[in-house]
Amino acid sequence: MTLTLPITLTIAAGAALINIWLGTRISRLRLRDKVSVGDAGNAAILNRMRPAEANFTEYTPFFLILLALIELAAGSPTWLWIVAVVFIVGRLLHPFGMDRPAPNKLRMIGILTTWLILVGLAGYALVLASTYRPQPAVTYAEHTAL
Repeated sequence: MTLTLPITLTIAAGAALINIWLGTRISRLRLRDKVSVGDAGNAAILNRMRPAEANFTEYTPFFLILLALIELAAGSPTWLWIVAVVFIVGRLLHPFGMDRPAPNKLRMIGILTTWLILVGLAGYALVLASTYRPQPAVTYAEHTAL
């Protein structure tokens, strides 16, 4: 039996690409403004480093862990695809919001989407865990005796 977790693998790959994109956005500003370490007081670099990229790397691992475990626990594939795509869209909106003056809708939608999805997945994981009832193992001898 092969374990593939197609939803989690696809979304993890997408998340890795987003993380690279977020890093290149920082690198472009660093090159343009000749800042090799830190933010040098540059608000644009700071916003891309801390709130945009660091925020992504804080929330995405929890999301991917929950996604994988729910996928393993036989969560609804359609529901998981929808949640995963919405998470990715929310994570893309957030950094674009960080490039605009606060407060702005892109940033708020991005972070609220992330929080709501994490709360929903955590709740779903708790329901799955609390309703799980292990099935007794059936051996060949028991099966043939019936």
